[in-house]
Amino acid sequence: MTAALTRARGKFHKELVDRETLSLSLDGVASNADKSQKTSSSIASSIADELSAQVIEKKLDGQRAGKQFEEAVEGFLAEVFPLFNSLRPGDWSVENVGGSRAEYQISKYEPYAHLADLANAIKENRNLASVLGNSYEISPDILVLRKPESDEVINSNQELVDAESGRHAVIRMVNQERPIVHAIVSCKWTLRSDRAQNARSEALNIIRNRKGRTPHIAVVTGEPSPSRLASLALGTGDIDTVYHFALPELIKAVDGTQNDEAISMLSTLVSGKRLRDISDLPLDLAI
Repeated sequence: MTAALTRARGKFHKELVDRETLSLSLDGVASNADKSQKTSSSIASSIADELSAQVIEKKLDGQRAGKQFEEAVEGFLAEVFPLFNSLRPGDWSVENVGGSRAEYQISKYEPYAHLADLANAIKENRNLASVLGNSYEISPDILVLRKPESDEVINSNQELVDAESGRHAVIRMVNQERPIVHAIVSCKWTLRSDRAQNARSEALNIIRNRKGRTPHIAVVTGEPSPSRLASLALGTGDIDTVYHFALPELIKAVDGTQNDEAISMLSTLVSGKRLRDISDLPLDLAI
C-alpha cells in the first residue's frame, strides 16, 4: 500500500499539471524554464515529461503561476502535516496569506504581535520609516500555525500547570489566544533576478523581529537550474532549508545533461543538506 506522503506528493504534482502551472510550450519548453539557457531548458523539460505535463499554446503569466504554486504547496502541507501528529502533537492550521499583502498578516500571531504597534507608529511618523527601512517587514506566503492549548489539554495526563506558574508562556490559552507561528514557508516557482536575495532578507527579518522562538524558515521552489538553486540554498544563518518541488526528478534530469558543473553543484546542495524534496518538508516541520 502506498504511503500517505507519497500519495500526497503525487497529488501535488497532478495539481500543478492539471492547472497548467507546470506545462510545455508547442516547441517543448517547460513553463518553469529559462528558455535563454540551454541547461535550464533541458532540465525543466525532462522534469515536465517525467511528471506528464501537457503541451499548451501559451503558458500562464508569472504572477498567476506563482499564486497557483503557493496554493498547491498550501494544499500539500494542509493535507500531510497534521498526519504526523504522533511526532508533533497540536492543533494545527496552514494558511496562505501571500495574497493579503495589504494587511500586516504576521502581526496577528505570536511571536510577532508587537509588530502591529510598530507598523502603526511608522504610519504616524514617517521619520521612523527612514530609520528602520524595511527591516521590520515580513510578508510571508504560507504560515504553519499552532493554536494555544487549554489547561485541560496540558493537564490531561497529569497536573502540569496551575495558576501559580507558567503565567507568560504563549502555548497556554489562559495566557493568550493568538495562534503561534510554527513555520514560515516562502514559495518561488522560479528564481529570477533578485528573488533569492529577497527570500534571504525576509528570513533575516523573521529572525531579528521575533519575540520568542524562531519559526522554521523554508523556501519551496520549482527552479530547475542548479546554479540558481545554489544562489539561495548555499550558506547558513537565514533560511533553514530549500525544498524542490520534484527533487528526484531534478537529479535524474541533471544527470541526463552530462553537464559536470551542474551535476557537481546539485550533488553539493543535496549532500550538504541544503536542498531537499517537497516530501521532506512535513517531516522536517515535525522536529
